[in-house]
This record gives sequence, structure tokens and C-alpha cells, in this order.
Amino acid sequence: MAGFVLEGIGIKGISCAVPKKVFDNTEFYDKFGKEAVDSTIKMTGVRYSHRAPDEQTASDLCFVAARNLIEKKGIDPAEIGAVVFISQTPDYRLPATACVLHKRLGLSKNCMAFDVNLGCSGWVYGVNIVGSLLKTGAIDKALLLFGDTSVRTVSPEDRGAVMLFGEGGSATLLAKDENDSISGELMTDGEGFKSIIMPAGGFRNPNASTERVEQPDGVVRSAYDGYMNGTDVFSFTITQVPKLIKNFSEKNGKTPDQYDALILHQANLYILQQISRKTKVPMEKIPVSLDRYGNTSGTSIPITLCDAYGDKSNENLHLLLSGFGIGLSWGVVEANINSDDIFPIVVTNEIFTEGTEVFD
Repeated sequence: MAGFVLEGIGIKGISCAVPKKVFDNTEFYDKFGKEAVDSTIKMTGVRYSHRAPDEQTASDLCFVAARNLIEKKGIDPAEIGAVVFISQTPDYRLPATACVLHKRLGLSKNCMAFDVNLGCSGWVYGVNIVGSLLKTGAIDKALLLFGDTSVRTVSPEDRGAVMLFGEGGSATLLAKDENDSISGELMTDGEGFKSIIMPAGGFRNPNASTERVEQPDGVVRSAYDGYMNGTDVFSFTITQVPKLIKNFSEKNGKTPDQYDALILHQANLYILQQISRKTKVPMEKIPVSLDRYGNTSGTSIPITLCDAYGDKSNENLHLLLSGFGIGLSWGVVEANINSDDIFPIVVTNEIFTEGTEVFD
């Protein structure tokens, strides 16, 4: 296991933004039938989600979250030495969306900026990446930006997926602090790379058809729509994730229920309940946000934090946070975060119109 300890590094701010439109899954009654829709809502726990208009991207949501964070913390943008954007729905194939966000946020030229392609485990991976940049570099503050507009990556005929996902963006500030530390472990099983996949859209299958046809699993989609092998992903999640949570806690002389809260990627409610059962952490200590925001990919961890603690004052939280999914990949992060550094979720339809221009 890829364990890490980042002494002298802390999480000093978390802000999230979601689109204004609230979608109610019961609107699918006419399309999929009331019985099927109600069954899906009960299993996934997702009734509502926020969905972006076509012109709004993940980076728009991350920009609003980052701007809010910078303003709330009173930070001079020139202090930020790195910005890492993690997403599976970037603005462009090239350039890196982090460079666009660097411009929009007015960051210094003495600031590194790059993208990472990762999904549901991306926030915990990102904490390690950004924390490591701080640990090894001559910079004191850095931004981890994570966002996805996942609804547009799935077929509108795929009931299980189109009713599951929501959309959002987040900004996490990491900074040097000699009295703080972050630790964690990250894992990967590339044998499962086909378990969650969009076969076309990159450069591996450049001539794939865009026509949506019925697939062997009965779902109508094209190679440009995301596919998930639900059985494989469920089996992986309820075995490997609880195992990592328990092993990591034991190595740190704790049991999982000794943390103030276990913040999990909001995959679906049944999975959260199974992890609760296997780790013996009561659901009262596992905040749930997916009922109102859906599965927002790796953004679901910061969204859950902002939803649960954004209105709390001066609570010192000792947290265990876990992301898991595409890759297959999974990980945990142990961190102390003060609730004063966790801000309420911002609702926005802001769009970067300059980014929509067609260049000659």
C-alpha cells in the first residue's frame, strides 16, 4: 500500500459550488415508469441532484468555489504556489484546464498548474499530490480543485446512471503549518480498468460510432457514454474499502468509529450502509449528502463536508475520509479540519464566456 505522511501540512479551507438547477428524479416517471424510478431512488438514496446547463463546465463550478474560498480566507492570490485541477470532464482535450483556472483566479506566474484525470478517488489522491508539492517545494499555499459534470457523460437511457449522478465543483486549500499533519494510503487495481469506462472520446478508439444502440446488458448507449459494471464495482467497494479503512485505523492505533466522522465518497446509499456495517462505524457518524446532491464523483467528499459542517463554528474535527471508484482506485486520508474553514455550498450558474469562443 502507498502510505504517506505529510508532516507540517494541513487542510485550511474547503469551499464547494453546485449549479442552480435542482432536478427531482420523480421527473423520470414518464420515461422509466413510477415503479422502476421509485425502486432506483430507494436503492441509491438519490432523490435530488444539481445539474449544470450545457454551457457550464466543471471548471466554472471550481472557479466559483475557489473564488469564494480565497475571499473567505482573505488570501492574496499571489500567495498560491500551485493549482491542481482533477476532473474527468475538463474544458478541453488541451490545454490543461488548470491553466484556464490560473488565468481566471488571477494567480501569479510563479505558480504551477496542471490537470489530473481521476474520478471518485480523486480528492484523496489530490490531497497527497498537492500536499507533496508543498512538502517538497518552496511554496506555502496550494489549491486542489476537483469538479465533474458527470450527468453528461452517461446515456439518457441508462436509468441507473442518469438518476445517480449530480454535478459540482470544489476548492480545497492546503498550506504549511508546523503544528498540523495529514496521512493516508492510496491503492490501485488496474485489472479493473474496464469496470468503469467510457470506451471512446480519447485516442484509443477514434472511429467509434456515436449511435446509441442496445448493448448486451440491455442499456441503450454508445461508446461515448460511460459504462459501469455494477456487480464488479459493488463487490470491489464493499470488500476493499472497509478493509483499507480498518487496516489504516489499526496502524494508527484506532478503530474507525473513534474518528469524529467517516466521510465517504457518496457512491450510493446502500454502499454507504454496507461500509458502515463492515467497519462498525454507525451511520450517525457517516454524513450523507447524496440524497440532495447525487453522486458528484470525487467532489462528493468536499460537498459532504460543506453540507455537514459549513454552518458550524469552531469545531475541531478529527476525520477519516475515503474515496473509491474508477481505475479501480481507492484511498483514505486522516486529517484535522476546523469547521471555521469549511464554508456553506454556493449555488451558481456562472459561465466563462471567453472559453466558449471558437478560435481561427
